[in-house]
Amino acid sequence: MKVLRAIFHFYIHGSIHVAFSVVSLLLMTLHMFRIPFDVPMAIFTFFGTITGYNFVKYESHFRNKKHITPEIKAIAVMSIFTLLAAGVGFLFLERKTQLTGVAFFMLTLLYTVPFFPKKRNMRNWVGIKIYMVALCWAGITILLPLFNAAIAISSDVVLKFIQRFLLIIILILIFEIIDSKDDDPGLMTVPQKIGVQKTKWLNLFLLILFYCLEFFKSEVDYKQLLVNIILVVSTALFTLFATPDRPKYYTLFWVESIPIFWLGLVLLVSAF
Repeated sequence: MKVLRAIFHFYIHGSIHVAFSVVSLLLMTLHMFRIPFDVPMAIFTFFGTITGYNFVKYESHFRNKKHITPEIKAIAVMSIFTLLAAGVGFLFLERKTQLTGVAFFMLTLLYTVPFFPKKRNMRNWVGIKIYMVALCWAGITILLPLFNAAIAISSDVVLKFIQRFLLIIILILIFEIIDSKDDDPGLMTVPQKIGVQKTKWLNLFLLILFYCLEFFKSEVDYKQLLVNIILVVSTALFTLFATPDRPKYYTLFWVESIPIFWLGLVLLVSAF
């Protein structure tokens, strides 16, 4: 059991699980726009997510020479290899996709590394974290695969980008509810500013907005409407049952599994 627990802990804290979630959203985009499976894009997204998330989480440990556990060292070694793998995938992307990918990489650097005065980074700017993360997720899982497939930006693309942005905001708000007791008050997260209960109501409103946007597509996919209502109800339940006393794995595993669950639903419904 100890070995299994250690493997699971490494899987979560090494950002492998979140990488599967990001790739699930990428595959959703390929499905929605009828794009064939893109191997270089999947490789770049999966391994780039692991590298990027681990850089954000552990960069300060090495820069400030904090306590570095054997697990963090192992994650750092893995991240070197995932960076190389992401680099290989990057080389096979279209030039426009590469430039967009570099732009998101620069946002990650600004978000993490203290380039600004008083050793501050964008993560220290009050209220910006939630939008930065949502922008990166939506951009990487919507714009990059579409650019790589040479698909023009249409009204449907804009709608899907807004939907994806909203979904990530919704998931992050559940994280912020769980973390509200431990977060630095200076971060001024949404639950800290308006309270946990009002954050839940906000999330439910955003879920309704997320669902309603599907009706504005040029062609309404009724199978997608069915899938999305299941997604909305499931995410609403995760929101309603979220409390600051929940264990971290409530979000780190279960909430981050929602994109994987969404992809599974789409594949299941599409089979009929």
